[in-house]
Amino acid sequence: MATPDIVAAGAVVFRPGREVLLVHRPKYDDWSFPKGKRDRGEHIAATAVREVEEETGLRIRLARPLANQHYRTSKGAKQVHYWTGRVVGADDVAGYAPNAEVDEVAWVPVDKAAKLLTYRYDRATLAEALTVAKRTRTVIVVRHADSRSRRLWHDDDRSRPLLAGGRRQAETIATVLAAYGVTRVVTSSSTRCVETVRPFCDAQGIEPELVDLLSEEDAKPGKVRRLARSLAEMAAEPVAICSHRPVLPDILAALGVAEEQLEKGELLVAHLRKGEVAAVERHLV
Repeated sequence: MATPDIVAAGAVVFRPGREVLLVHRPKYDDWSFPKGKRDRGEHIAATAVREVEEETGLRIRLARPLANQHYRTSKGAKQVHYWTGRVVGADDVAGYAPNAEVDEVAWVPVDKAAKLLTYRYDRATLAEALTVAKRTRTVIVVRHADSRSRRLWHDDDRSRPLLAGGRRQAETIATVLAAYGVTRVVTSSSTRCVETVRPFCDAQGIEPELVDLLSEEDAKPGKVRRLARSLAEMAAEPVAICSHRPVLPDILAALGVAEEQLEKGELLVAHLRKGEVAAVERHLV
């Protein structure tokens, strides 16, 4: 598809008992998934979480990615990014206040949702989501953001900081980690890695776990793999690991992910189920 005129995002949100979250829009008299257009400069994963909260009042975290929707509207070609999602906290929508954009929010049994959804492409998205609805463990691998040049830095390389552009990348990385509901951050103790995850940790009120083993200077392949494997196995909640280009192959190998060359400020989201890779996403900020 050519570059879309409109980019949007949303989520297919499930809760136990095989119910899915749907919204009714009075302007179009349709039933669909909560979704909306991306704001300027916003990461698309953050868009999905924000739009679900704005349209339903529920805070979610993203899980496995789904195929994008592509269709035409009166305003041009539209692309909608979708994920499955889980509610964080209470999931009651009884107190939702109707408005001109969304006048009804409902948890609908999935067998009824397929009939209630207005559009064919939404029914296809629901069918896909149901095939991947089982819970996964989320591990996000982050390569540190853009930093000062190694060649021009004359101090200890561990203390090399981010550039201004890298700090802006770190702010966006924070919104992506938040969208996936990360609750634990393990990072190389080098300054450029700590500065990459600091905006997220400060916003969430958590402390990053600084690990020398994840630094370029102290990394030992076998120990790095054992650490990454242990973090994945214990990841009841989403966890992020931040490190350096030479260390990343061992982290990815431990997760069962084929080696990927991540750019500075890029995230790889691995969705794991029963120790196997169920899905992989890459996000360059």
